[in-house]
Amino acid sequence: MPSKKIAAFTPYFTEDEAGRVRAAFLAAGPLEGDASVSDFIVRATMREVKRLERKHNHGKKWEPAPAGSLRRGQRTRDELQHRKEVH
Repeated sequence: MPSKKIAAFTPYFTEDEAGRVRAAFLAAGPLEGDASVSDFIVRATMREVKRLERKHNHGKKWEPAPAGSLRRGQRTRDELQHRKEVH
């Protein structure tokens, strides 16, 4: 069975967010089957992708977007102030 090629992303977290991610991984990651914080982040991200597919794409997988199709860099201050988040 051929292995899947790994694509790299660099998410940007605030210091507080990064601390919470580390704390959550240390407290529960291994109990949930995550061998690394990367595993933890991938699992959480894919759970959110599946939720969005259910909500916005009739439960169907979106076609993969090619590398280079996303904007690079951190959010602007305006984007940080106006993003929707559940706290």
